[in-house]
Amino acid sequence: MALLPTPPSPADGARSDDVVAWVAEHLGDLTLEEPEEIRAGGLRGGQSAADAALASLDITGYARSRSTVEPPSRRGASRMSPYIRHGLLTLSEVWDAVADAPTRDRSRYRDELLWQEYARHLYARVGSHLGASLTREQPRPAVSAHDTWSDDPWPARMRCMESVVDELHEDGWLVNQTRMWLASQWAVRAGATWRDGEDEMFTHLLDGSRAANRLGWQWTVGTGSGKVYGFSRWQVEKRAPSLCRSCALSSACPIQDWPTAALGPSVDGPSLATGDTPAGPADTVGEDGDEVWLTAESLGSADPALAADDARPAVFVFDEPLLRRLQLSGKRLVFLAETLGELAAVRPLEVRRGRVTEELAGRRLAATHAPVPGWARIAAALDPVEVHPWPWLVRPTRSSVRSFSAWRRASERGGRSPAGK
Repeated sequence: MALLPTPPSPADGARSDDVVAWVAEHLGDLTLEEPEEIRAGGLRGGQSAADAALASLDITGYARSRSTVEPPSRRGASRMSPYIRHGLLTLSEVWDAVADAPTRDRSRYRDELLWQEYARHLYARVGSHLGASLTREQPRPAVSAHDTWSDDPWPARMRCMESVVDELHEDGWLVNQTRMWLASQWAVRAGATWRDGEDEMFTHLLDGSRAANRLGWQWTVGTGSGKVYGFSRWQVEKRAPSLCRSCALSSACPIQDWPTAALGPSVDGPSLATGDTPAGPADTVGEDGDEVWLTAESLGSADPALAADDARPAVFVFDEPLLRRLQLSGKRLVFLAETLGELAAVRPLEVRRGRVTEELAGRRLAATHAPVPGWARIAAALDPVEVHPWPWLVRPTRSSVRSFSAWRRASERGGRSPAGK
């Protein structure tokens, strides 16, 4: 049993470096980097950071500039995803926050929020099967093309790859356009296994979730979408022309032409047709939990189990076996520690490290349902006495999850669109 001191809080004058030091001391043996190499990413964790980001959210021009890569000052992406991923902001809150935005920008931005919701529905339906190709095998390039990239699917000699990979490693966040570049270059052009590339990206992303990251890779490489996204010089020159101009391979670009890999053959994957998607309870089940079990899916002050009793203590467990297996970048744990430290400044919070089922065994727990396989497995062992509903943007019912468009049509026909919530 391992009880940890609560992480330093900005409310007590702590700086980012103090939180980094806390992670290095208490979790440094579980991270990708050595403890002395752990750094914070490009976005701060914590409810106050999330609230500030929401208050300043302005998506004017988003439809035009959402895919801009360079220069960063012209990017239209909102960088809200780490706060959404960890439940510091709900999709519904962000949906409502852009209600007064220009019509075209609001429509495109809300499409992205719906894509995040679709990813959660798909993951809730198929679980770990999302880690295998859903409908087709990944494309295979010609043998000669594969040999060209066998040393490194993301070669640093290409300025577009070097720049994007550096940003991934340093900031832990990327615009969607460059996420597609990395996925397509890795799997479609270089022919490396898509799941290995997904793992590499997941290791560093502050918003890393298996739902969104795996869906993004499967959509890009054609294993889930039935259509391959081909990465070539054309996209770089359109979205980040300065990268081509500064590239040593500018006159001998290895991605000058469209990749030749074709769509892979069909596979016998999980059923994506109309069916039930596990959604958790629609209303609170049970009562009288003594403390709130928090998970990385829902760390916001508005977490339903937390909000039900603002004086009830909470507990969070850094899942040691999971973290040892994943070897995440330390910046991801710094983001979580910043969030926990701030929370501990406003209510009783116990932070532990170990196997979750052992650390919390025998406790009368209140919890918020989370639509991920790990929550269901651990909750079955812990048997919380009080379970609160997950704050869906669109609550699942029977529908197809074969594609985003099919899922969206089914949601609208069933009167479950966010506009009618």
